[in-house]
Amino acid sequence: MSALLHYRDASKLSHFLPVIATVGLPWVLIMIQPDLGTGLVFGAITLTMLYWANANLGWILLILSPLISAFLFNIVFPIWLIFVIAMILIAWFTLPYNFRTLWALVTLFLNYGAGELGHLLWNLLKPYQKDRLTLFLEPEKDPLGGGYHLIQSRIAIGSGKITGNGFLDATQTHLNFVPEQHTDFIYSAIADQFGFIGGIIIILLYWLMCWRLIVIALRSRDNFGSLLAIGVLAMIAFQTIINIGMTMGLAPITGIPLPFLSYGRSSLLTNFIAIGLVEAVANAGIIKVTKTRR
Repeated sequence: MSALLHYRDASKLSHFLPVIATVGLPWVLIMIQPDLGTGLVFGAITLTMLYWANANLGWILLILSPLISAFLFNIVFPIWLIFVIAMILIAWFTLPYNFRTLWALVTLFLNYGAGELGHLLWNLLKPYQKDRLTLFLEPEKDPLGGGYHLIQSRIAIGSGKITGNGFLDATQTHLNFVPEQHTDFIYSAIADQFGFIGGIIIILLYWLMCWRLIVIALRSRDNFGSLLAIGVLAMIAFQTIINIGMTMGLAPITGIPLPFLSYGRSSLLTNFIAIGLVEAVANAGIIKVTKTRR
């Protein structure tokens, strides 16, 4: 994506669509596996890099609109109707003037079709994926099944209080009440042992890493390096927000790891390679002003 957007930014639709098509094929293959978590990370990286490459914010909203419509159409129809009208107006005012009527009709068709296919798409999900998308709202519905992970995670985070129960002394972690505490729920284990203070320190360290990635992107001497740094930022920030959020019940449990902390050799290697590439961008110089969104 950095290579595609290096010389031609996403401010024109003719430059915007090839990027979507390029990412679309691997994304479809990942979703067929199925691997919902990685598919979401792909989406976050793509949309963030397109925004940084001067893509119209309305186009990004239009890409997301069918997914949003699939939920709203079958849950709150009046809100879906207002949402679709807003998307039609965005298509009318942001897409090429000569074909704006056609684009408005296409937007209406895609959003309506997404709503009608909502039930079909839901049935295509595996049972564990359905649980991950719904049980985080009320894990008490299945306390010994799909909701068990989240319930134990919340207990562990709460039991840590301010300073934690001590390294390897926390009962929820030491007695293995928290499942997958070395991978998906490692943040729960940290909060259980080191408390609120330890959890906040971890969040601040991720914030510092993301801040440095933004600084490197702003100071990069060419568009390629700037876009590369922003893509890595999107990958790390999205995984961090979703992983920590799911341990607290603020996001669905998708199996996304916590970068640099969750056990997983391929994930760790990928993150180190990504940071290494950004370090190369930082070492290349900070002189030339680029044309990306600064």
